[in-house]
Amino acid sequence: MTEGVRAVDEELLSIGAFAARARLSAKALRLYDRLGLLAPAHVDEVSGYRYYRAGQVEHARLVALLRRLDMPLARIAEVAGAEGARAAELLDAYWADVEARLAGQRTLAEYLRGRLSGRNSEMYDKFVIETVDVPEQVLVTESRHTLADELPAWIGASLGRLEGAARECGGVTGAPFVVYHSEVSMESDGPAECCVPVADEAAARAWAVRHGRAWEAGVRVQPAIRLAYTRITKAQVAHPQILAAFEAVEQWLAGQGLRAAGPCREVYFADWEAAGADDPVCDVAFPVTCSVGR
Repeated sequence: MTEGVRAVDEELLSIGAFAARARLSAKALRLYDRLGLLAPAHVDEVSGYRYYRAGQVEHARLVALLRRLDMPLARIAEVAGAEGARAAELLDAYWADVEARLAGQRTLAEYLRGRLSGRNSEMYDKFVIETVDVPEQVLVTESRHTLADELPAWIGASLGRLEGAARECGGVTGAPFVVYHSEVSMESDGPAECCVPVADEAAARAWAVRHGRAWEAGVRVQPAIRLAYTRITKAQVAHPQILAAFEAVEQWLAGQGLRAAGPCREVYFADWEAAGADDPVCDVAFPVTCSVGR
């Protein structure tokens, strides 16, 4: 054994000794090394043996505990690399995300329980279905393929951009809405289309020429249509509550002997930021055959 290795032996712990002190297995320590979460302080070039400093024990225990929270590796590295209050803040942020996800899953489980038990008709009964005729509209639009978890943030940002663009196009002339041209879920990415009605078609088309490529923006004229819709609250907009609203409208259409004449949509008629959980904010709607303008 060389003098250099003796010095290392005096300063460092072998992987076995370190594992015992950290109350972990050598296998776990090798895994943490491979994942980039806890590197040995020294690796012998000849034997490949790993050595750790005693001061790494608390770091190793912290990594093990964070993994028990099912924390993603990138967030473990972030928390373990922070200090004091900042590390606690990062943990709080992660756990808030976990609780929000669990709350959504709990609601989804209740929704599915109703469907599987045959109580879905009870869920639909609480929705009042009405119809409204919407005149022809000039729309500035923005489209995107997006999964369900990205959808709320994109809708907010997109409608904000389009309402800003409307100032160049004679102003907003109706409630903004989102059209789902195909399913948006965790497995299907649409596309979805945000739409804002504007007054000046020529100005809108000039705007689209300037911004269309960057935003996937466009202009189209929507013919007069009739919508079958139900009005829902801000709390009901969340997934999966909103699924029951869409299904209630579909059930009503079937009961009336009608069929949807186009993709479903969400019409946002209220100030989202100012609205409370129980305030009506959105119409869930399907277009149906319409004779308006004929």
